[in-house]
Amino acid sequence: MTDAGPFAVMVLLAAAVGLVVVLSNRLTERVKVPSPALVLVGAAVAVAVVPALHEPPHLVVERVVTVALACILFDGGMQIGWSRFRSAAVPVSVTGVAGTFGTVAACALLAHTAFALDWYTSVLLATAVAPTDPAVVFSVLGQREIAGPGDVILKGESGANDPVGIALMVSLIGAGGLSAGAFARVGGQFLLQMGVGAAVGVAGGAALLWFMRRVPLPGEGLYPLRTLACSLLLFAVATLAHGSGFLAVFIAGIVLGDGRAPYKREVERFHSALASLAEIVAFVVLGLTIDLDVVSQAGVWVPGLVVGAALAVVIRPVVVGICLAPARLGRGELGFVLFAGLKGAVPILLGSFLLEAGVPGAQRLYGIVAVAVVFSVVVQGSLVPAAARLLRVPMRPVEPEPWALGVRLRDEPSGVHQFTVTAGSPADGRTIDQLAGLPGQAWVSFIVRDGQLVPLKASTSLQPGDEVLVHADPGLHDKLARAFERPVPVDRGVAGQGKQCPAHREDLLASACGKDAGYCSAVSGCRGGGRRAWPR
Repeated sequence: MTDAGPFAVMVLLAAAVGLVVVLSNRLTERVKVPSPALVLVGAAVAVAVVPALHEPPHLVVERVVTVALACILFDGGMQIGWSRFRSAAVPVSVTGVAGTFGTVAACALLAHTAFALDWYTSVLLATAVAPTDPAVVFSVLGQREIAGPGDVILKGESGANDPVGIALMVSLIGAGGLSAGAFARVGGQFLLQMGVGAAVGVAGGAALLWFMRRVPLPGEGLYPLRTLACSLLLFAVATLAHGSGFLAVFIAGIVLGDGRAPYKREVERFHSALASLAEIVAFVVLGLTIDLDVVSQAGVWVPGLVVGAALAVVIRPVVVGICLAPARLGRGELGFVLFAGLKGAVPILLGSFLLEAGVPGAQRLYGIVAVAVVFSVVVQGSLVPAAARLLRVPMRPVEPEPWALGVRLRDEPSGVHQFTVTAGSPADGRTIDQLAGLPGQAWVSFIVRDGQLVPLKASTSLQPGDEVLVHADPGLHDKLARAFERPVPVDRGVAGQGKQCPAHREDLLASACGKDAGYCSAVSGCRGGGRRAWPR
């Protein structure tokens, strides 16, 4: 019991630091500097000025950050979900793979020509700084998020390029140099890691969803713990099979994201909180490894600033811009996605790989990576809100919803559908009484507007953004979605005016039943003549 006092002091300090870190998110709303940057810099300063603090062993850092990153990627995959990922699968995959390789090539060329590093060292440095961390971006944006597909692309790109960057770094370190044979080994190892990781992620995610649905547990609190254990199990299985465990957990999260399972919301909340904690732990541990004496050398901080600035304003905009050219994003949204590729914990983790592997000049490379990351999160990150305003990026507020209203059911509910009313959809502006044309005797059970329940009356009108809970046959989901979430197609043949015929307003909801909904192909005042079927 003699060490009870010192141990209590350690617990007190750890709790105080944790509380300060959590509250730092409120500070970032004012200073517009991401909280991970404050944590990283604070830990680096603390280890330099507090004699009792020591730099942790690199192997311990690598293992702690690896587990933290696995938790972050699994939660990121669940937040995206399969339906959202599917809508942006091509741009996410292209930017995650081709964008990472293009960034590595361009950055390696810069390091070789500007700082006289040999090609192998240049490629290692470029690989370390290539991955992005949009979680830092969204911590800067605060209670706002991108309303368009750029949100999914940013999150999906990070989830994809993190495993790609890690797999590439491991392959390069294993090759020990650059040569024709080394390129072949690197390519083979990389493809193996990606293929095995993807296979384990898809199969494991489907198996985990089945497991969650079919095997009950005695207590509510055990369900999130089971999901956590299974996600780490998938990481370990993929790694032991010479695949990318990070890609496996990310894809498993995507597969699980849209699935229905008991206590699913509790599972999601647990992993969201765990991911936030993991991010804090990762940046604290990585900050303790930064040697300010090394970073303060001109041969370290100058290259770090150059690399960070080049990635922000030249390399990423050019490389990722080429990858996203077919995506047809709006000009402002595309510009924001290109600028908002901030660096985070993964580059510093990859730098620690260099230290652990004993690469010549690893301390200097690690310092360069750290400076580039700090520049990205502090300088570039502080400009993200201004860039969003300048580029007029469509944003939507994300208001906290601390109060929940719900019921518990013993069996899985069937026939419950949740939709968000889209502007211009057939249900937009309609009253509850006018929704009688919904298929299968469906009825509206709940309407939530601006975080408040709306009384259900026959005269209650639906508005864009309303969250609607509909009870209907389970097989009618796609047809109901046409009424609530799909904008009405405009008939471009209306005398060149693109107007919808008001005479056919009553036919709009009929399309949800599979009937033809007509549009006037002559004049907007038509009372029923000359209409044509809506192509579905």
